[in-house]
Amino acid sequence: MAMSGGIDSSVAALLLQQQNYDLVGVTFCNMDSFCQNQQGASELDEARALADKLGIEHHVLDVREVFRKTVIQNFIDEYLCCRTPNPCVICNPVIKWGQLLQFADEMNCQWLATGHYAQIGCKNDRHFVRKGKDVRKDQSYFLWKLKDEFLRRTIFPLGGLTKQEVRELAAQNGFVSLSEKKESEEICFVPDDNYRTFLKENVPDLDEKMKPGKMVDKEGKVLGQHCGLYNYTIGQRRGLGIALGIPAYVVGLDEERNRVIIGSREDLMGRELRVRDANIVKYPDFKDGQQVGCRIRYRSRGVQARLYHDGDYVRVELEAPVDSITPGQSAVFYEGDDLLGGGIIM
Repeated sequence: MAMSGGIDSSVAALLLQQQNYDLVGVTFCNMDSFCQNQQGASELDEARALADKLGIEHHVLDVREVFRKTVIQNFIDEYLCCRTPNPCVICNPVIKWGQLLQFADEMNCQWLATGHYAQIGCKNDRHFVRKGKDVRKDQSYFLWKLKDEFLRRTIFPLGGLTKQEVRELAAQNGFVSLSEKKESEEICFVPDDNYRTFLKENVPDLDEKMKPGKMVDKEGKVLGQHCGLYNYTIGQRRGLGIALGIPAYVVGLDEERNRVIIGSREDLMGRELRVRDANIVKYPDFKDGQQVGCRIRYRSRGVQARLYHDGDYVRVELEAPVDSITPGQSAVFYEGDDLLGGGIIM
C-alpha cells in the first residue's frame, strides 16, 4: 500500500484492511529534505502513525537517486527545450509503479494499491484505466503511461468514491484532523510551486543557456524583451511586461531564434496536434480515423477527436478548436470512461 500520509492513501489503506487484505505500507522519499525528516516530516510521521494504528508493517523506500535521474532530469530537460513538462506522468510508471512493484516482489506482495481516484477495466485480458466516479477528482489523465503489466496488479480502492465520501470515511474512523486537511496540488519537488526558482537553483548556467531575447508578434514585429525562454509557457498572459491595449498571450516559443511570440486568444486556438511516446493501453493499437475523446491538460474539457498514425508519432485531429496546445503536456485519449492511451504533445 503506497502511503503518502495524506487522506486519500490513508482511507485506501483503511478500506483494504476492512476487506481483509494483509497490508504492507510503503512511503517513498524522493528528496533529501524528506529523507532527512525535514520538509516531509509531517507526512512521513502521519504515514507511520496510521500504519501503527492499523497494525500494519511500514517501510520507507529511498528513491532519491532514480527520482533525480528520471523525473527531475526530465523536468529540467523539457524546460530547457522550451516545453512544459508534467512530472506526475513520468513519476507514475517509473517510481510509483516501477519502484514500488519491485519492492512488492521483494516483500512477496501480490498487489499494489494507491489512493488515486481511478478505476481498472479489463477486456480481452487487457487491463486499462477507467475514470474515477468523482469527475472533479478523476486522476486517470496522469496514468496513461501505465501498461497492462502494471495495471493487472493494481487496486484503486477510492475509484468508486467521491472526495466527500472519502473525507466522511476518515472522520467516521477517527481521523478527524486528516478529514479536514487541505490538499496540495503543487509539484512535490518544487518549493512554493515556483518552477523558475527551482530551475535557477538546479541549472548552474541557466542564464547562459537561455539568454534574454525579443518578444515579437506573429509578423515578427518587436514588442519588447523577454528574460529567458524558460520563464514562459504557451497560453501565459501574466508577467509579460508589455502593454498592447488588448489581452496578449504567449502563443509560441521560437527556440532557434530565441523569441517569445505574442498573439491574441484567437491565435491560441488549434485543431490539430501530434504526440510522441504514445502508449495505447486498451487495445494493441488503434485504427486510423478512430474517434476518441481527447484532453490536452488535466483540467481541460475533453473534445472529440480522430487519431491517425504518423510514422513514429500520432496525429490528432480535433473536431472543435481548443486553446493553448502546449508542447510537453499530455494528450490523453478516452472511449467514454475508458482510457485508451495518450502521448506527449510535440
